[in-house]
Amino acid sequence: MDDITVLVLDDHEVVRRGICDILDRAEGIQVVAEASTVAQATRRADAVRPQVILSDLRLPDGTGLDVIAHVREKLPDTHVVVLTSYDDDDAKAAVRSAGADLFLSKTAGSAEVLQAVRDAAGGREHGQHIKVEEDDVIARLTPMERRVLEFVGAGLANKEIADELGIAEKTVKNHVTSVLAKMGLQRRTQVVAWATTKRAQSFRR
Repeated sequence: MDDITVLVLDDHEVVRRGICDILDRAEGIQVVAEASTVAQATRRADAVRPQVILSDLRLPDGTGLDVIAHVREKLPDTHVVVLTSYDDDDAKAAVRSAGADLFLSKTAGSAEVLQAVRDAAGGREHGQHIKVEEDDVIARLTPMERRVLEFVGAGLANKEIADELGIAEKTVKNHVTSVLAKMGLQRRTQVVAWATTKRAQSFRR
């Protein structure tokens, strides 16, 4: 049986190397690439097409959500495990909505990390599969925030959204700030990536 191929993405070299050492010592798992940024990860993932990407959530040039969006569009056979120190429901909801397979806290032990990689590669749910209530981050948005989210996801600027909704541009800006906070995101480009992933998922259904 072939080894499970893994790309490890983390901007902290010590953490990344530690994860790689854990994986490389395990039977049946092979680290085929490392990356420290979203740009590196997507480029190298396209080249080596790993079975699993083990990704941090917060990265210098984006987030793990950007990686997930790329994977869902370009590499449908690749699974994503998000390994992060941000172990909260909003982060889990955003990661789940984006289409990650598993979510693990960085406090997880070596055995849990290895099991998550094996489960993701096999399409099985791990004990720490992303778990949030159905009343998740999207359900927490107000009706107006959901409309703003839809327009931001379509790539509209604040002034264009204001014109569409008949409200002040400053009001739109306030709604965008609230949406980003509730989704655990930092930039509107990440909302666009999230929306792209959701559209891709709906097309495959």
